Amino acid sequence: MNWGKGILVTIILFVAFIMTLVVISVKQDDIHLVTENYYEKEIKYQEQIEREKSAAQLNREVLLFDAASKVILLDLPIGAKGELQLFRPSDARLDQLLPLEIKDSGKTSISLNQLKPGYWRVKLTWVEDGVEYYEESKITI
Repeated sequence: MNWGKGILVTIILFVAFIMTLVVISVKQDDIHLVTENYYEKEIKYQEQIEREKSAAQLNREVLLFDAASKVILLDLPIGAKGELQLFRPSDARLDQLLPLEIKDSGKTSISLNQLKPGYWRVKLTWVEDGVEYYEESKITI
């Protein structure tokens, strides 16, 4: 074997290796973006900041997590409406969106026993007396 054949074999092996990597990367189906409509949410981010400021001015903790019993406690008044998003950064297929409408006084409890163990972000958005609020908590189940 001479130099020409060695160089040709090396180039062919390199191209085959690169093509194998391309095929493997194209076949992956578990790539998840943080959010589907990223640009729309980026434009509305100032509204989100205002919701967070409103929630910070409340004199109570609205979103509490009890790790021992795997329960989220919500301290919302009667008539408050909103949604609770359970966001799993590592797998978008596990995300859940729960609508909320508070009809009873006292703290509302939501069980998280059915969720897969691991890291979760809990995002609570609600409207109380015509004012929008947002609070987020990072939990590990």
